[in-house]
Amino acid sequence: MKLQVPFIQLPLAFDAATLAREIAALGEAPWRPHPQGFEGNSMLPLVAVDGDPANEAFAGRMQPTPALRACPYLCQVLDALGVVIGRTRLMRLAGNAEVTRHADQGYYWAERMRVHVPVVTQPTVRFECGESVVNMAAGECWVFDTWRQHRVLNDDSASRIHLVVDTVGGEGFWDLLAGGRSPGHPAPADWTARTCPPEAGHVPALACEQSNVPRVMSPWELNTLFTLLFTDTVPGPHLARVQQLSLRFVRTWRGLWARHGDAPEGLPAYRAALQAFLAEVAGPGQTLGLRNQLNWFAAMRAMIAQVAVEAEQAAPTADAGQQRMMGDNA
Repeated sequence: MKLQVPFIQLPLAFDAATLAREIAALGEAPWRPHPQGFEGNSMLPLVAVDGDPANEAFAGRMQPTPALRACPYLCQVLDALGVVIGRTRLMRLAGNAEVTRHADQGYYWAERMRVHVPVVTQPTVRFECGESVVNMAAGECWVFDTWRQHRVLNDDSASRIHLVVDTVGGEGFWDLLAGGRSPGHPAPADWTARTCPPEAGHVPALACEQSNVPRVMSPWELNTLFTLLFTDTVPGPHLARVQQLSLRFVRTWRGLWARHGDAPEGLPAYRAALQAFLAEVAGPGQTLGLRNQLNWFAAMRAMIAQVAVEAEQAAPTADAGQQRMMGDNA
């Protein structure tokens, strides 16, 4: 999600030592290589489609995996965020490894915060976002602007482990965000993080995503995503043409929506409109860049075209190269 500032620290503090013990007790078996294939990066799925740790999909009913069910304090931490929980993982960065510079451009992250809770870390671990750099200390809670270029560097010999939660937010979460502080910006002199210690025997019922990817994207969501793209487009000789084609496409989509909504009988017409738009906009769109160093056409495909209408056949889970292009690394 695009934010006004690179980093925001939320006013929550967790018991990192307890989290680390729960994670260590899981052993090495649940850990998996990171989908992008980056050397030194691994992950442990905690919330996934149908609770299946092998399922890397973004669409479907998100549920706790067996690993999360074995960790009561991890569940308490997720509950304390006050969010509807989307895809959630432990992200491990080996010593002397990095998450290379990138920006997240997939549909799933356009309207989702990415929450980080460091569990095992070192003072020299650098988290870069845009021109800002922070060290997230163990037990703290942070969000950052995933639309900016970002990078993580672990120059220590020990591994870094973060809890990473993708979420559309929630009523309690927005209060936390409003009370957060951003490095380099004024904060109340009495700012403090509320401590959330472990509660023995308490295993909260987690509110997980049940709806996340539409059968047909509404024209209002379509317009919102195009607005995000054009707000950050670098001016170029083909910009006016791309804006014209995009506006016509949104209007065509609105007409189809008025006739069909997301009813199955309308899907062929939506697919035809999308393919016609892509054929026209590909040439001029590929010449445009965004302020976050992404290509306009590539970002539009990842954010809009790939999910605007349900495919005739279910698309396979993105391979390492495709996921690397979309982001989903830090």
